[in-house]
Amino acid sequence: MRFNLRHIVPFALLSLMGCGAETPVDQEQQPVVAEELGQTQSMLRVSLNPSCLGGTEGTRFLSDFEREQVTGDIAHYSIRLQVGPNAARDVVTLHRVVKEKFPWVPKKSRESLFMVHGDAWDFRGAFMTSTLTKTVAADHSIAVYLAERGVDVWGIDLRWTQVPLETQDFSFMKGWNLGTHAQDVGVGMTVARAVRALTGSGTDKMNLLGWSRGAVVSYAYMNAETQLPQSLRNVSGFIPVDMVMKFGPEAEQQRQWACTRAAVGEMILQGGRYEGNLSGNGAGVLIMQVGMAAGAWPNAVAQVPGIELPPQTTYGQLGVAVGAATHTFLSNAAAGIQPVVPGYHFAAGSFDPNNSLTGLQYVGSQQFFDFLSAAHPYQSFTEVVESEQLQCGVKDLPYDDHLSKVKVPVLYVGAAGGFGTYGEYVVKNLLGSKDVTIHQVQRLPDAYRAADYGHADLFLASDAEKTVWAPIYEWMKKH
Repeated sequence: MRFNLRHIVPFALLSLMGCGAETPVDQEQQPVVAEELGQTQSMLRVSLNPSCLGGTEGTRFLSDFEREQVTGDIAHYSIRLQVGPNAARDVVTLHRVVKEKFPWVPKKSRESLFMVHGDAWDFRGAFMTSTLTKTVAADHSIAVYLAERGVDVWGIDLRWTQVPLETQDFSFMKGWNLGTHAQDVGVGMTVARAVRALTGSGTDKMNLLGWSRGAVVSYAYMNAETQLPQSLRNVSGFIPVDMVMKFGPEAEQQRQWACTRAAVGEMILQGGRYEGNLSGNGAGVLIMQVGMAAGAWPNAVAQVPGIELPPQTTYGQLGVAVGAATHTFLSNAAAGIQPVVPGYHFAAGSFDPNNSLTGLQYVGSQQFFDFLSAAHPYQSFTEVVESEQLQCGVKDLPYDDHLSKVKVPVLYVGAAGGFGTYGEYVVKNLLGSKDVTIHQVQRLPDAYRAADYGHADLFLASDAEKTVWAPIYEWMKKH
């Protein structure tokens, strides 16, 4: 295996005992909960327990928990965590969104969820977008929605989200791959379970949700976790959201497209570029710029270096097109590059009788522009190439070696205008779980997938609470 979760295990046991407790522990037995040891603490105190990080090999808190009130009795906590030898680069941020008794004291919650974001956006941009815009209520996000219903919601900002805009040398990203991020997810979940125990919510395992590229990272984590004893695993249920890890035989054309993208990506890596995507470096910078310009000057004629636009296209129109016609920005006919799946888009568009794009169907334009503006400028490239290699299925990578041993309940959530049914193959055929649920959001016939519910509609749409979040919550309650 290219990465190993076993170095996390001592911390899982130690922290669930209350951090630094000297009581001997049988690793095959359930640890004592914090309440039984009289060690329930507030969020103000938990980061003062450095022994909680014992055994995590180079992990340490770089800050105390920060707190902000989101709405009513819902609070958002965050803390920066060093997860490798480089204190400037090997850094993630952990988030907790939870209902409180009073400030700094979370209510006890048996139900919990750990969330992993995908490309471009961090935890807040992906799962708490409502707190980054004035166009919707602060509680219109899945993290807040679940917290209001008593779920203890956690998540991670992966390493590349910490890289400053002014960075020019990205050689430090060379070794960052799917395994790196999967290992960080393991550390994050272990810390989350320790903090939950210390603040009175017990030692139960957590549900794991990964969206988009975050689903591939989560698959890699689930694959590696199968190599640990049952008593030392973190995950009770797995929720991959709208992503393809491997294509089934019915999607041979898409698999071949992935092989082309993988070959191009491999050449780029060999050429020494370790940041960005197939289109170039700093892809998030362009997303940010389009979002900001569309929000500030929607009627101004757009000028984007390197992109040829129809005459008189405005920034507002460009921003909408990025949402409703995302696949057109992911294609490069000259290089033979096609999008992952046909018609892929972030947000369903509205069209006039002449099929001209006029707006977005389920998301307000300004809300979507604020979402684009929240993108991070840079991203490690190796994980992108490895994802293409997994979809191609030719190169042997370690991230799917043990998927058949993943036995926990699984919920796959898809968007018909995103990856949709293409993402079902792995959960139905490669995982070992006998408890698999599929929830597809589809409004139009298959032939119109380019206009159907989009990849980001799952978390942004005005009806997402009823269409997506409630089914996820109900599934969690039953499992």
